[in-house]
Amino acid sequence: MRRLVPALLSASLMVGCGPSGSESEPSSPSTEHQNAPLTTTDVDVAPECQGLLTFVNTASLSTLDAYLPSDVAQNLVGYRATAPFSTLAQVSGVRGVGPVRLTQIEGGARALGYITSTCAGILDELALSTDDAAAVVSLVNTINSDALYAVLPYAWNGATSLLNLRPFTSVQAISEVTGIGAVSLRNLRNAATQGYALTALIAAVNAQEESMWTSRLSQSFNVEDVIAGAHGNDQFKSAQCFGIDPSLFPNERWEVRPQLATGTEVVNQVASTVDYADRNAPLPDALITDGLAELQTRTVGGTFKGCYISYDKGPWAGIQVTFFIDTATGYRVLTEQHWVE
Repeated sequence: MRRLVPALLSASLMVGCGPSGSESEPSSPSTEHQNAPLTTTDVDVAPECQGLLTFVNTASLSTLDAYLPSDVAQNLVGYRATAPFSTLAQVSGVRGVGPVRLTQIEGGARALGYITSTCAGILDELALSTDDAAAVVSLVNTINSDALYAVLPYAWNGATSLLNLRPFTSVQAISEVTGIGAVSLRNLRNAATQGYALTALIAAVNAQEESMWTSRLSQSFNVEDVIAGAHGNDQFKSAQCFGIDPSLFPNERWEVRPQLATGTEVVNQVASTVDYADRNAPLPDALITDGLAELQTRTVGGTFKGCYISYDKGPWAGIQVTFFIDTATGYRVLTEQHWVE
């Protein structure tokens, strides 16, 4: 959204956010209390809702058939015979599974004790904990307009509707607002549970016009896609990875570094990319300071796997792509810089 950057010039950007019958299964599903009250990674199933995946992965065909049409139940069993479901997106991708079927899956999982009251349920293909849901409501009701547009850079109309219709009393009411869909609700969840200073900074960097000095940042990417060149071009130059399975490397020119990255290395790399973007088109100082401070808090003490990947763009230009993934939490961040001498 090109009009986003001017809107972020206000230093007040960071003000106002607070964090039918069925048979019994032979084994007890997991419903233990989760340690983390909020979902701190970009996943589509909160820890408190993991029983939803346990249900579709382990419930017998006859049990699934009690809550779903027979063909859908059979499709789920056929899929999991190849590989167990690890995300709600995979479940949604099974033939015959849509919003109504997800609701039925939730009903079955709740009736059989796979999930408890700590799982609020599934909305817009996102399984939210009750704490996540409360945090989203608080965020939407208190966040200022500039920050909300930064959190929802591609849902301008949805953000405007939220501002006009608030206060909200439930996350379901938020999800039903015109212009708010799966991506937007996930962005809101992430901002509410992880903070949004960094989200706002990333949005500002990514809103800059493309040029020979383009910079980009991302907290949502697929490792295999990045390694295959999704953020580069066909002129691969070199790569150095750490903690990444070498079987993913496309050729022998990919090197392995024995040391994992530290939180400091992650912050320095992101800061370098932000500085590059700031020189290309100035960013508000407060936006940079607050965003990098949030990243530092999120990465301090962590160890990270990832890669540094280089591409050529002619004799005097290139692309540098770097990504890091926290080995404990799964938090991830990617930087991309296009440079020219």
